[in-house]
Amino acid sequence: MNKTVLITGATSGIGLACARKFAENGDRLILTGRNEHILAKIRKELTARGTQLMTLAFDVRDRQKAKKFIDELPEEWKEIDVLVNNAGLALGLEPEYKGDFDDWETMIDTNIKGLLTMTRLVVPGMVQRNRGHIINVGSVAGDAAYAGGNVYCATKAAVKALTDGLRIDVADTAIRVTNLKPGLVETNFSNVRFKGDEERAKKLYTGIKPLTGDDIADVAVYAANAPEHVQIAEVLILATHQASGSVIVRK
Repeated sequence: MNKTVLITGATSGIGLACARKFAENGDRLILTGRNEHILAKIRKELTARGTQLMTLAFDVRDRQKAKKFIDELPEEWKEIDVLVNNAGLALGLEPEYKGDFDDWETMIDTNIKGLLTMTRLVVPGMVQRNRGHIINVGSVAGDAAYAGGNVYCATKAAVKALTDGLRIDVADTAIRVTNLKPGLVETNFSNVRFKGDEERAKKLYTGIKPLTGDDIADVAVYAANAPEHVQIAEVLILATHQASGSVIVRK
């Protein structure tokens, strides 16, 4: 049965890969992102392949705008089967005592509060219908801090706690809750972290074959399509030569 899948942060990286993979699966999509122009290009690409989709241009940090968009979904789009809370970012690698206050706020407001906002707006409908699936994109960084990761690692540790807590909250329903924890994935993630410093971003992937957004999207689609009695609660996905958030063997 085809599903209605809402993906946040769908304009690049893991979010865009998820959009393409769920589209290949025959699902219909609600894609959110901050850049309306990029969303329009993605809509054109996927509708040309026969995918039904809507695009909503807003920042998950803007709770009022998020609520307005979700509340005003057309009736035939209101029953969201899968919520992929993907929107997130890392900024900087400074020691905690030298961190940038604005960077901290952006990470906390996006990675934690944005995820909470979308969960709060979408999951009540799932509870009412007694079906649905929430897939939160966490990180290996949520398992243990690494040098310079401090606040970003804390936000992804929060994603794990919030995912586990939600799974407990909906255990009396047929709703499933998944935490995907990628390791080193080559997307624009590092370009954002280093604020456009492409050389610095490239160095992160030197000497190792990193994961791709498609690798993570494959797991998301699998989890969403597992038999109804199977809940893929948590998946840690690492490159072959990565052992943890801080142990990477480069050759």
